[in-house]
Amino acid sequence: MIPGGGQPNMQQLLQQAQKMQQDLADAQEELARTEVEGQAGGGLVRATVTGSGELRALVIDPKAVDPEDTETLADLVVAAVQAANENAQALQQQKLGPLAQGLGGSGIPGLPF
Repeated sequence: MIPGGGQPNMQQLLQQAQKMQQDLADAQEELARTEVEGQAGGGLVRATVTGSGELRALVIDPKAVDPEDTETLADLVVAAVQAANENAQALQQQKLGPLAQGLGGSGIPGLPF
């Protein structure tokens, strides 16, 4: 039998849940400030996004610009942005994965996580 009649300490559980929520919010804020890069065409096009996926910068090497072939340039831009977003998603998993699992696995009825 659990001491105290088997009832979990609700105050302690709520404090743990609030700390986990704060940790998650802090990690999300850090992601929004952190920048990651993706590139295409051997670095001819580089895209920078935040860890939360917001496009911040796009650098195009003049060698990638051919007025007769804008389609290839467009493909390189799309590929660079996709690569940057994949890097941002990997960063999100690294930063938020353990926190989100902690919140999602609490199983405390009535709490929104």
